[in-house]
Amino acid sequence: MSLNSPPQIIRIAGKLAIDKASYSTKKILTLSFMAGAYIGFGGLLAIVTLGGVPGIAENNPGLAKLLFGAMFPVGIIMVVMAGAELFTGNNAYFMPNVLSKKQTWLAPLKNWGVVYFGNFLGCLFIAFFITHLTEVVSAEPWAHTVQNIAQSKISNPFYKTFLKGIGANWLVCLSLWMGMSSHHTSGKILGIWWPVMAFVTIGFEHCIANMFFIPLAIFEGANITWSTFVFKNLIPATLGNLLGGAFFVGTLYWFAYIKESNAD
Repeated sequence: MSLNSPPQIIRIAGKLAIDKASYSTKKILTLSFMAGAYIGFGGLLAIVTLGGVPGIAENNPGLAKLLFGAMFPVGIIMVVMAGAELFTGNNAYFMPNVLSKKQTWLAPLKNWGVVYFGNFLGCLFIAFFITHLTEVVSAEPWAHTVQNIAQSKISNPFYKTFLKGIGANWLVCLSLWMGMSSHHTSGKILGIWWPVMAFVTIGFEHCIANMFFIPLAIFEGANITWSTFVFKNLIPATLGNLLGGAFFVGTLYWFAYIKESNAD
């Protein structure tokens, strides 16, 4: 059979959660730093692609958004294929085990906290050392693109960013679920690429991606403070991502395929 069934995907996710809970803090920090860096690379590729076609952005904004969205998934593909710890993906992995009482809440809470911190460090490293200091996006039209992305992300009220966060991680965790459905590298890549492309093109809010996009703009001279970044975007996006991944993917699939099947 070329695809894992939904119940098999939940079992795979459950085994991954058990493995992740056994990692040392040093290992989690290392892998989460790498994941943050990979997301940063994906974000940088998306910026360079979008910023390099200002004519398309002006005359065909839908196509420009699609180009931006089409480039970003390389980061999450690297996270999955090379192996790294991503906060938003881990929001879903642990839920079936926790709800089935195979793991306590301590396991995901510890993992999420350490991974979140490591992801932040990885994103900041790519934003400052690999992008800002090398002046990859300092010239026009890329500088304008960097500023526009960041300004758009801090311009929404709390509830909009929160809701966009739900949509983002619902799709991100679905991409990981779809990646686990395939036995082959090409199938995994395609399964991951489509939902991630969709959330970025639509304009949803992913807290880890924003740990790259907005700090990069700050390093590049944007009139944005760190407190504005945290309170106007990072907090609501993080809370929305948590709900989108933990409930709308991890919990609902557990309910549909584990709880209901046990009830039968």
